Amino acid sequence: MKTEFFDLSGDGRNGIIEKAARVIRSGGLVAFPTETVYGLGANGFDEKAVLSIFEAKGRPHDNPLIMHVADLDMAAELGYLNEAFYKLASEYWPGPLTIIVKKHPIVNDIVTCGLDTVAIRMPSNDYARELIKAAGVPIAAPSANRSGKPSPVTARHVLTDMDGRIDMILDGGACEVGVESTVVTVCGETPTVLRPGGITPAQIEAALGSVRLDKAVTQMLPENEKPLAPGMKYKHYAPDCRVVIVEGKGAVNYIKARLAEDENACAMCFNGEEAVFPRAIAYGEEGNSVSLAHGVFAAMREADGRGISTLYVRCPRKDGVGIAVFNRLFRASGGSVVNV
Repeated sequence: MKTEFFDLSGDGRNGIIEKAARVIRSGGLVAFPTETVYGLGANGFDEKAVLSIFEAKGRPHDNPLIMHVADLDMAAELGYLNEAFYKLASEYWPGPLTIIVKKHPIVNDIVTCGLDTVAIRMPSNDYARELIKAAGVPIAAPSANRSGKPSPVTARHVLTDMDGRIDMILDGGACEVGVESTVVTVCGETPTVLRPGGITPAQIEAALGSVRLDKAVTQMLPENEKPLAPGMKYKHYAPDCRVVIVEGKGAVNYIKARLAEDENACAMCFNGEEAVFPRAIAYGEEGNSVSLAHGVFAAMREADGRGISTLYVRCPRKDGVGIAVFNRLFRASGGSVVNV
């Protein structure tokens, strides 16, 4: 398969988006920008097209997909929208928030991996919403990378992973947020964050009055447990090298000692710390979790290009958007955390 690559910043934007919409309607795969990461989209009502997402990514078939919509009417086609849903949507849509509700029969079990719920999101990226509107159908889309690898925050990242596997890549520039959307379910008695992202638990609590974090945010799920949302179960977001998160007051000295023992090891550090370590990749400002979210995946992809054996990562603070950054690093490391 030849993968076509299009830059959306020029004068031909409308024609490119219409062409991509035709690919979606005809059962093809299109990678497109969102404010979070690049998505790999297919017609959410086309079972064969949705299956091709799993095939292109090498994605496990028990890892559900998110349906991307252009407006609330499209969302209402997919699920039973309750009061909590509308409160969250009114506050944070369009934006980096995915809301899980009970699904309508129209939603294929391939999308939900057999669950009776559906995950719905309205992205704030203009290109993404224009594509959904032009296609005229909800777009089922996970991140546009090979399964398990760091998520793509530029179109070039997508090309590296998916060239020859998908029909089109739309280049809309670097993603603003840098980590996938927050996923919250409003099906139970207490709204529950299944995956943290750009909308924080505190923001959800402000809209709904209460919220809890699922255990999978900071723990690995057992092999026999079915994930309720993307990114909950498997080692994920990982570069080719081993990843170790290092937290605590002795983190810097611990990492320096490990790098002295292994000349192929590298630090993934905060901005301004590069001179502290013999080999380092900075991923954002220590006290700025938004900065860390923006840089975390790009830093891990840079590690892939350096032939690194082990990446020792300075641990972010686990508050605000920082919990999302920690979650991605935790998944990338397979739960490997050292406290010093």
